[in-house]
Amino acid sequence: MPQPASSMPSQELKTKRFDPEILREYDIRGQVGKNLSESDAYTLGLSFGTMLSAQDGKTICVGYDGRLTSPALTDALIKGLMETGLDVTAIGLGPSPMLYFAVKHLKSDAGIMVTGSHNPSDYNGFKMQTAKGSVFGEQIQDLGKIAESGDFANGEGSLKEVDLQEDYIERLLQDLNTDKTFKIAWDAGNGAAGEILKKLTARLPGEHILLYDDIDGAFPNHHPDPTVDKNLADLRQAVLDNKCDFGIAFDGDGDRIGALNEKGEVLRCDTLLTIYAAEILKSYPGAPIIGDVKCSHIMFEEIERLGGQPVMWKTGHSLIKSKMAELNAPLAGELSGHIFFNDIYYGYDDALYCGIRLINAVAAADKPLSDMTAHLPKLHSTPEIRIDMAEDEKFKIAGQIVENIKRSTPAGTEISDIDGVRVTNADGWWLLRPSNTQAALVMRAESETPDGLKRLLDSLTKELAKCGQDITLEV
Repeated sequence: MPQPASSMPSQELKTKRFDPEILREYDIRGQVGKNLSESDAYTLGLSFGTMLSAQDGKTICVGYDGRLTSPALTDALIKGLMETGLDVTAIGLGPSPMLYFAVKHLKSDAGIMVTGSHNPSDYNGFKMQTAKGSVFGEQIQDLGKIAESGDFANGEGSLKEVDLQEDYIERLLQDLNTDKTFKIAWDAGNGAAGEILKKLTARLPGEHILLYDDIDGAFPNHHPDPTVDKNLADLRQAVLDNKCDFGIAFDGDGDRIGALNEKGEVLRCDTLLTIYAAEILKSYPGAPIIGDVKCSHIMFEEIERLGGQPVMWKTGHSLIKSKMAELNAPLAGELSGHIFFNDIYYGYDDALYCGIRLINAVAAADKPLSDMTAHLPKLHSTPEIRIDMAEDEKFKIAGQIVENIKRSTPAGTEISDIDGVRVTNADGWWLLRPSNTQAALVMRAESETPDGLKRLLDSLTKELAKCGQDITLEV
């Protein structure tokens, strides 16, 4: 467990300007040694503590992931928080959802998770929340303003260490409602969920094959992003070699899930969401269920067929959580693997808990996982296509394309600009949006036919060319 770093400066350092690039839409995240340092972590502690104190907050939980830089950043963060008078509960190394659980379980006023999520190993950052919900958008910009002003709260906070692993595992198991045995392969990707996964699967019925469950911030086996198919290659092999019922993968901080059926086929998270929706809508008929703009139209149609109200919303875990609270939706999800249960769970994204709910769903269906989605139409689609691009450039290009599309929309074309631009026509749809977590443009397209998909990508390629981007998108 890290201790507050004695080498950090005190509040004598009165002002600190964060690099604007790290103040993202729904977290603070940057490249360590380039635009993120222990000094930034310390200043964030001062700034967040000041903001929370102004809201009469007094207690905060802090956790960190398995990245090599996380302990030092955590030390500095805690020091800053304590100097504003906050009482800090340090829960140590673990997945982000364990930190979210800590805030609920301990009835804390706030929580900060030190994590770089699924970014490369030299990145790190901070996911923040108060008891009322995620800290995102304008609130993150406000933290930057507090830092620059140097007008920090003063106080003498306290620090205590709490091991919540067993409490967290007990809560995960609380909603397991079957004793049916499955053979499941799990890939922790050397991420922060590894230790919890070992303890959890030891208490689950059935046989469990664990891959890369040792926590290693260098990620020596593969990048911990389950939305990229090549990162699922080892899990697929384990599923096939061991004749598993299904496979489950996690990202670096354990809040995003990836899944494979017994044939080793990838279940995109919009498909996975239809499985969860079928179960939830039995108890919450007619309820709103939220998917982000990257999700397939088949998912939205299936939710409607099941008797739910499909809602398309912006990408981003904080934005989805906020929309869930607004609509009191029992379920939401993103193509990127963030899935949120708000029926009998807490409404935050927890991939370990999603694993428990998948076990329940397959047990209830009493048939192979592949059969549970066999009725869905087979579409031709791309995964997320990410084109690296400078932070300022990605927003500029996305904005230009939105304006161009609005000026020259062909008949029979629908446009949604709630997040970037999603264009729907007779061939299907394509999406372009600036990533809020990486210096990249994100694109995706989907059609009922290969030729339709090609035409969609050709159309998107032409729109990029109008903005001076010589990028060819191919099926």
